[in-house]
Amino acid sequence: MPTHPTRIDHDVYEAARAEDGSASERINRWARIGRELEATGSGAVVARVLAGNGSYDALAGREQAMVRAAWNERIAGAIASLDLEQELTAAGEPWAEGDEEGNLVIRGGE
Repeated sequence: MPTHPTRIDHDVYEAARAEDGSASERINRWARIGRELEATGSGAVVARVLAGNGSYDALAGREQAMVRAAWNERIAGAIASLDLEQELTAAGEPWAEGDEEGNLVIRGGE
């Protein structure tokens, strides 16, 4: 498939680059989602649900799929940004984890 150079806003590029996978793949995916939203006229309805101002259950199947895709991206981003070790260390809280042999190891909290 041929590609065509284009300019995009810096913040869009940085957001795409911050996710797993290539920035180009992510931006293309976002563009396809946007195209679907515009084509179906569902964009405003989906945006309301994502903002917490609408009912997911009231959406049609395709719109629910778009909401789930957005939720999955948000969850993946939130998980990727977690640094629980740093947070627990800063709070002086201990945590437990398994070592390579499966033994329980208590860390932090000193």
